[in-house]
Amino acid sequence: MLVLARKRNEAIHIGNDIVVKVIQCGRGTVRLGIEAPANVRVLRAELAETMSEHQLMPTPTASLTMAEVQSVA
Repeated sequence: MLVLARKRNEAIHIGNDIVVKVIQCGRGTVRLGIEAPANVRVLRAELAETMSEHQLMPTPTASLTMAEVQSVA
C-alpha cells in the first residue's frame, strides 16, 4: 500500500484518468473528490462489502439501480 500525505486542495493522480483530491479535512474525517471515467466504479469500502455479502456486486457489464443501492445501505 502506498501512503501519501496531502493537504486541502492537493490531489493524487492514478494512471491517466483518475484524480483523487482532498476537499476538506477536520474532526476526524476527510472529504475526497474523485474524478474517474464513467466506466470506473467507485464505491465506499463498507458499501462494496455489504453488496458482496448480498451478492449484489455488479458484473462489468451490469449496473445497479438507486433502489438496489439503497436497499443495502
